[in-house]
Amino acid sequence: MKIALGQILATRDVEENLAMLDAAAEQAAAGNASAVVFPEASMLSLDGSLLELTAAHHEEWETGLAQIATRHQITVIAGGFAPADGLASEESAEPEDDDDRDATPRVVNQIRVVRPGGEHSSYTKIHLYDAFGFQESRTVAPGDALGLVDIDGVRVGLTCCYDVRFPKLFAELSRAGAQVILVPASWAGGEGKVNQWQLLTSARALDSNTFVVAVDQADPRTLNSDADWTRPLGVGHSRVVSPFGETVAELGAAARLEIVEIDLDQVERARTAIPVLDNAKLGY
Repeated sequence: MKIALGQILATRDVEENLAMLDAAAEQAAAGNASAVVFPEASMLSLDGSLLELTAAHHEEWETGLAQIATRHQITVIAGGFAPADGLASEESAEPEDDDDRDATPRVVNQIRVVRPGGEHSSYTKIHLYDAFGFQESRTVAPGDALGLVDIDGVRVGLTCCYDVRFPKLFAELSRAGAQVILVPASWAGGEGKVNQWQLLTSARALDSNTFVVAVDQADPRTLNSDADWTRPLGVGHSRVVSPFGETVAELGAAARLEIVEIDLDQVERARTAIPVLDNAKLGY
C-alpha cells in the first residue's frame, strides 16, 4: 500500500487551504498513492475561534474535498470541523470568560475520508485536548464511536491528535481489524513535545500491532520565526511507524509531501511474534 503524507501548514482561509490540498493530492496521485493523509484542522487553523468560520464554510470544505478526490482519483483524508447538533446562535458562540465551563459545544472536530466520486465517511475526535492549559472541550463536542474505513481493501483506523495518548483506543481499533491507524494532528509545541510525539506514535504502533501513520501540521516557525509554537498549530515530524516500532519515514519541520510504501505483511508477522493483544488480561 502506498500512502502519501501531506504535511501542510493550514491558514484561516478555507479556500487557500483547499488549494494546498489540491496541489498535494495531484502530486500524491502522480506517485500512485492509494490515499493522501492531511493533518487535523486542515480546513481551518486552530489559531482562533472556530464557530463562525465553520458555520460559514463547512459545506464549501466538504464539497472541495469531494472535488479534489474525484479530480485526482485518490482517497483524501483530512481534518476539518462541522457544526455540532443543536448549533446555537452566534450571539452565544463563545464562552465569555474562563469560568463559563458549561458553555454548549458548538462544533465537532472531524477526520473526513473522501473517495473519488464523493463517497465519504468521517470520524469525530473522541479525546479532546484538555491539557497543557488548553480546554478544547469548551467549544468542541466529543465523538463516541470508533472510526474504521476500508481503503483499497485495507482496514484503516482513524484517530485524531490527542487520541494518541490513549492506548486502549488503538488496541480496540486493532481488534476491530485495523492494519493501519491514522493520526492526523495539529500538535502543540513546547519543551519535549516533539519527543513526546515521536515516542507516543511509536508506542501506539507497538502496542496495537499496526502501522501508525501520523500526519501533523508543519511547524509555523518555518514561515514565521516569531510564531508561538506552544499553541496547537503543529510541530511537523509527520511519520510512519511499523508494527515492530521501526520508523519507516519521518519528515522534518517544514511543509512537505512524502509518499511511503507500507509492507502490510509486517502486520501479521508482528501479531504472531508479539501477540500483545492476545496476551492482554481483562482486555487491557
